[in-house]
Amino acid sequence: MSKPDEAMPDEETTDTAKVEATNPMEWDEAPNNQKSPDERRTVSKREEKDDAKKIVTGEAKYTADYAREFPDLAEAKVVRSDIAHGVVTDIDTSAAEAMDGVYAVVTPDSPEVPDKPYTSAGQSYPEPSPWDLRVLRERVRFVGDPIAAVAAEDKDIASKAARKVDVTYEEYDAVFDTAEAMKPDAPQIHDADDVENRQPGESYERNIEAHMTGEIGDVDAAFAKAEDREDLTVTETEWETPYQSHCVPEPHTTIAHRDEDNRHHLISSTQVPYHTRRQLSHLFDVPIRDIQVSKPRIGAGFGSKQGMLTEPIAMALAEAADRPVRVETTRREEFHALRNRRPARVRLRSVVTEDGDLEALDMEAVTNSGAYGPHGMTVASAVGKKPLPLYTHTPNIRFEATAVHTNLPVAGAFRGYGAPQGHLAVEGHMDEVAHELDLDPVELRSRNVISEGDLDVASGILKDKEYGRRIRSCGLDECIAEGRAAIGWDDIEQPDEGHLHRACGMALTIQSSGVPGDELGAAHIKMNEDGSFILQTGAVDIGPGADTVMAQIAAEVLGARPEDVLVQPSDTDISPFDYGAYASSTTYITGQAVKKAAEEAREMLFEFASRLLDEPESALAVDDGAVVSEATGESVSLEEIGYESMYGDEVRAHVMGDASHCTEESPPPFGAQFVDVTVNEETGEFDVHNMVYAVDCGVALNPDLVEGQIEGALHMSYELATGDGITFDADGQPEVLGFRDYDMPTTGDQPPLTPIIVETHEPTGPFGAKSVAEIPVNGVPPALSNAVRRAVGVRIGDMPITPEKISAALDDD
Repeated sequence: MSKPDEAMPDEETTDTAKVEATNPMEWDEAPNNQKSPDERRTVSKREEKDDAKKIVTGEAKYTADYAREFPDLAEAKVVRSDIAHGVVTDIDTSAAEAMDGVYAVVTPDSPEVPDKPYTSAGQSYPEPSPWDLRVLRERVRFVGDPIAAVAAEDKDIASKAARKVDVTYEEYDAVFDTAEAMKPDAPQIHDADDVENRQPGESYERNIEAHMTGEIGDVDAAFAKAEDREDLTVTETEWETPYQSHCVPEPHTTIAHRDEDNRHHLISSTQVPYHTRRQLSHLFDVPIRDIQVSKPRIGAGFGSKQGMLTEPIAMALAEAADRPVRVETTRREEFHALRNRRPARVRLRSVVTEDGDLEALDMEAVTNSGAYGPHGMTVASAVGKKPLPLYTHTPNIRFEATAVHTNLPVAGAFRGYGAPQGHLAVEGHMDEVAHELDLDPVELRSRNVISEGDLDVASGILKDKEYGRRIRSCGLDECIAEGRAAIGWDDIEQPDEGHLHRACGMALTIQSSGVPGDELGAAHIKMNEDGSFILQTGAVDIGPGADTVMAQIAAEVLGARPEDVLVQPSDTDISPFDYGAYASSTTYITGQAVKKAAEEAREMLFEFASRLLDEPESALAVDDGAVVSEATGESVSLEEIGYESMYGDEVRAHVMGDASHCTEESPPPFGAQFVDVTVNEETGEFDVHNMVYAVDCGVALNPDLVEGQIEGALHMSYELATGDGITFDADGQPEVLGFRDYDMPTTGDQPPLTPIIVETHEPTGPFGAKSVAEIPVNGVPPALSNAVRRAVGVRIGDMPITPEKISAALDDD
């Protein structure tokens, strides 16, 4: 593949000494950030998730529940393309508009519908994704492209009206495979002149959205050397992953209306309220001050709601109908018309010494962006730069990534963000190397893997400047040891039946904590008279319990009970700014802002307590709902301070704190995935006995929630390893229209899970915490593939792993 000049890496050799000096091991950590387990009052405790009871009793309010507040609410239905590629030559809306109960029908030509390019990706400004979308589209590029939309009295009328919209197409040839799409004679999906904010290495005449390369050392020289050396082994493998659905319980929903001040107010199930507000402002030419985005409780996101998908249509329809409008997607739309995990093909080559030392890694990834480009470049780059740091000591590393357009559904952000595709390749490849060299796969990894104190340069392989990330906490050795023991790696007994074979497979995992240098979280906390607190952040709890952890962090600082810290839902009119819930950033970034804000409020507590106790502030501490004198033991309750601060005679001031947090740091969590499997060599059927995952996420601020994240992610990871994914027929028509068609493991299908928490201390995180949300999703596909390989000697590198593939591989062996 040709390499465009603009995508080439910096020619200068990395100045290792300079990078080392600018990434010291020592970190100026506040003393109160280092608390031993017996000193922690609220963090590291198994506090109940604050919304658990509301969710199970049905009292929790999601976006759709706010419809009852709008008596004149209109329901929406989107008319979507039923061909994979073409141009809409005519839209006849007359029959729909004539129906009783229809308030508005909008098309690309409607004055309320913006006609300018934008990206749906909810990313920072300026967006690192091409602006290649229109709200409604005359040029359609996949089955599901939105063409028109209807607002009506109820859902039934809206659906009937949508079916009466008559669309005429000029149909074009389509392409559904990335290799075919890059051929010179393939149908061209986008005209480069119609795309703004084009990405490095783009070549739209070949349907290439972005292309990036980066290199450390001299990879070609390493492979050339291997040709003449018997003590160097070259191994080459190929891997493939399919489309995967987020399967969020709550569909994408937005209610749009004008408030009493004639401002645009959107209530939406979004992971990124502030990004959505900014993007709507750009798209509709409305000042940011005139847009409010409110985020109620969200029924899971997993990255699917890190995009602006329903909001523009809802806003345009609300203007056309002159009333509030609710857009709520169907399950069918969720599967094919919104966003999914992008398929990827990855090739990996290595040079390894006979002792098992990695000399070179050469990785090439081609990802399928589908019809449009949100997150295309950034996810494609993550396929390599996420897992390669596991082996950052390798002196020669090259990574090439290409994001390609096809006429299939749009790929977007998805839990793991490219890392699951990359881990399958890297960790599957490591086992193949171990097999060729007759080495224990655990020992091979331990010989080469990153460790505490190391400088990670591999995660910056695509950067055009010197880069290093100091590893100040790493519990990988303990993760491996505990996971190995829990799975029974050294104690596997073979079944009595000769056609059954049992083995364990493993894979190491790594992720990040936020996007280094590209995150901002803010927090505001204020005290009530009774000693309770109101905490506002712009962060978004999408289900894992982030609000609970924020309350625990604030309570730890203030000496309060977590239940006395009320966390408010994100609202761009009220909440401090935050980039939103993605990139495993909430605990690490927003949590640190909460800690800082609570510390500022605590200073005010001490000012009032100092007067009430007649003690210097330096002698005071918080403990169990009070401020205590460490000299005398006397105390004053938070409630007493609350009333004194607001109604006292001497000084009156509202106890509150504000803070922001951003950082260039992004400490990786680490994990070790183990899978125990028995394979029937006669049929290819396999039985997974246990999936053990040991994670180092720094200090686990709430172990129950950490274990919940592990269990949920392992289920999602197991689905990627064994489920069929989202499939299409020869014309690009979706074959998965609902949960009955989607091969997601049920409770009865799910193998036993064993989560293990390995605690380290990350000095840059709040009370020593790193992230945990995404990393457990990376390990099951490679670990299961490795287990099957060890059990019956065949490699399944294209997901899903099925009995049919195993049987066919055994027959060919």
